[in-house]
Amino acid sequence: MLFVFHLRDRPEAGELRKAIRPAHKAYLARVADRICVAGPLLSDDEVQMIGSLLVIDFPSRAAAEAWLTEEPFTRAGVYDASVVTAFQNLWPQRCGVVDA
Repeated sequence: MLFVFHLRDRPEAGELRKAIRPAHKAYLARVADRICVAGPLLSDDEVQMIGSLLVIDFPSRAAAEAWLTEEPFTRAGVYDASVVTAFQNLWPQRCGVVDA
């Protein structure tokens, strides 16, 4: 089942986000084969990272929530709001694709 992670940074988390980002990316790499979408949410000026949006395949909500609990940004206190929602993709992705 796909799960959407809508994660909003706490105010003034920018420097902490930068410091923890390498660990965050390494943690994402452990589930890379199950990631549908992953990237930062941006401020209206499209410069400042203000959160994360991830869509990842997990066998259950419990597995998705356990993964989020151990996620480095979560553990470091970067996020102040986290919403995890089950998702069914009914439309093939056509935009936003980045060559790896």
